[in-house]
Amino acid sequence: MFYYNINVDGDCMKVPKHVAIIVDGNGRWATEKGLTRSEGHKAGADNIFNRLLNHISKAGVGVVSLYLFSTENFKRSKKEVDFLMDLITKEFKNKGKKIHKLNIKMVVSGRRDNLSDAVLESLEYVTNLTKDNTGAILNICFNYGGQSEIVDATKKICHDLYKGIITEINEEAFSKYLYVDLPPVDLMIRTSGEQRLSNFLLWQNAYAELYFADIHFPDFDEEAFDEAIKVYQSRNRRFGGLK
Repeated sequence: MFYYNINVDGDCMKVPKHVAIIVDGNGRWATEKGLTRSEGHKAGADNIFNRLLNHISKAGVGVVSLYLFSTENFKRSKKEVDFLMDLITKEFKNKGKKIHKLNIKMVVSGRRDNLSDAVLESLEYVTNLTKDNTGAILNICFNYGGQSEIVDATKKICHDLYKGIITEINEEAFSKYLYVDLPPVDLMIRTSGEQRLSNFLLWQNAYAELYFADIHFPDFDEEAFDEAIKVYQSRNRRFGGLK
């Protein structure tokens, strides 16, 4: 059980084991400030590595999933996609040791298709560096799509059923065929005011509490995260039953 002290009177409150964040609004944040979209993406990356990761790792959250790049994001301009790929490569190479120092274990969810060797090497560098860490798990969703994940899991299941490796499948067994075997999402946060899942962790978000923040991600700081946790703590999670 995870706890996080956010009350002024010192009370400890239960916090979610798995928080998923749709990182949204970097480009709009930049446009509103007269900056380029690329500068917005850099500000979003700085927010992750310079503020949120350290804060969340101390909060008692067991798993944090960040939606950084969807399979559909390849539809954006080549200039923006190229910048994002270069940014990911540089950020994880430069921040790998910091993630390791926080005792965070990094895993990656998504397809390898269309990713350059440089991007794959930077992600693999951090996953290998942190594989034995025992703190929070950071799940980087990159070149990720929820529908694709379910399709890919189904293909693996069909193979194992055909080969006799398994003889039946249920919800618990299905989860183990997803990109990474993680607990279900308790709290799903989306920044920048949009109110939809956008193909993010469709299986894992089945009973998640949804929280939509109006502020753009570069401004989603520690205080904003704490507010999301407070709202989560006020919810009555029934999972289809009654309390």
